Amino acid sequence: MCDNHQKPIVASDTPAFFGIDHYGFPEAGEHPADPPSYYPPYFLSERFQRLGYHVEELRDGFYWVTSGGYDAAFVVTADGVIAIDAPPTLGENMLEAIRDVTDKPVTHVIYSHWHSDHIGAAEVYGSDVEIIGHEITKELLERFPDPKRPVPTLTFDKAYTLVGGGVTLELSYKGENHCPGNIFIWAPAQKVLTVIDIISPGSATFMHCDASQNISGWYEAQAQLMEYDFDFLVAGHHMSYGTPDTVKASIEYFADVLEGAQAAIDRFSRSDVLIDILIEPGLDKFWVGTENWINSMTNFATKHVLEKRSSNGQLWSERLAGVTTQTKYHAYTVLESIRLERNRPNYRLKGENPPPFYA
Repeated sequence: MCDNHQKPIVASDTPAFFGIDHYGFPEAGEHPADPPSYYPPYFLSERFQRLGYHVEELRDGFYWVTSGGYDAAFVVTADGVIAIDAPPTLGENMLEAIRDVTDKPVTHVIYSHWHSDHIGAAEVYGSDVEIIGHEITKELLERFPDPKRPVPTLTFDKAYTLVGGGVTLELSYKGENHCPGNIFIWAPAQKVLTVIDIISPGSATFMHCDASQNISGWYEAQAQLMEYDFDFLVAGHHMSYGTPDTVKASIEYFADVLEGAQAAIDRFSRSDVLIDILIEPGLDKFWVGTENWINSMTNFATKHVLEKRSSNGQLWSERLAGVTTQTKYHAYTVLESIRLERNRPNYRLKGENPPPFYA
């Protein structure tokens, strides 16, 4: 029997069953503290604790708004305000943030994509605004109606330039990444880029590559971010806006996830190892063996990332928040994307048994 099995990396050995008091929650002490840089000064301020939002000018009338977990943006023009997204966690606080800096009305709303966690409060802008989004976003919102997410009134396919009140925003669609219709929003004068759910500055992003649908496209979008000459990135999540350095750190982390996932597939999908893992639980327990195989690869890839020193000499847990809790989910998702979205090195030939390399 092969000796390549990895013991699961878990935070608690207590199983989570319904009907018992303890649900197997991990002890906080089992994880390192988040890097101190993850929590900006506003997060612990009395104002933020009281109001529940923070607004900050990035440059020349372009503002970043955050609830300390979700963020959005708006631009003040000579003619009014262009808002980008409306996360429910901000809700009416998005309007309060705008009123903090201007009494001009909101004239335009840009939808980054159709997901309700980012535009689920868009009705707060009222009915007199023009809503701009990708044509796929409109199609999905017509298919799955939601009064809190009004359907876009203006759509585009590949690119659209919004010019108004002395401000220019360039909108582009580069193909499916986090989800179909997720767009790039570029303010060239302010050098602010808004692309949601591709990275989370200072952290490892939410599990499963931020619940993304096209992982190959999601990795491609990371590289596409760096094609812009930006100083600030509005990324949709977490405690801070992004900078080129924080974007590069996230790209490096996910490159290590991909590297670990590929190494895991190479090791555990050889015919001899794979068959060994599949039959170990018994020939009548195929799906147990399948789970063991997936877990072996996921744990191997997770261990690879958690133990690897990043380019500045730090462990990833010392450099990004959430690494010890989220990496296993990213590893699984990237493993599946390699199996499903990327090319196979070979295929089974007639009469060949056992199966070839790579299941």
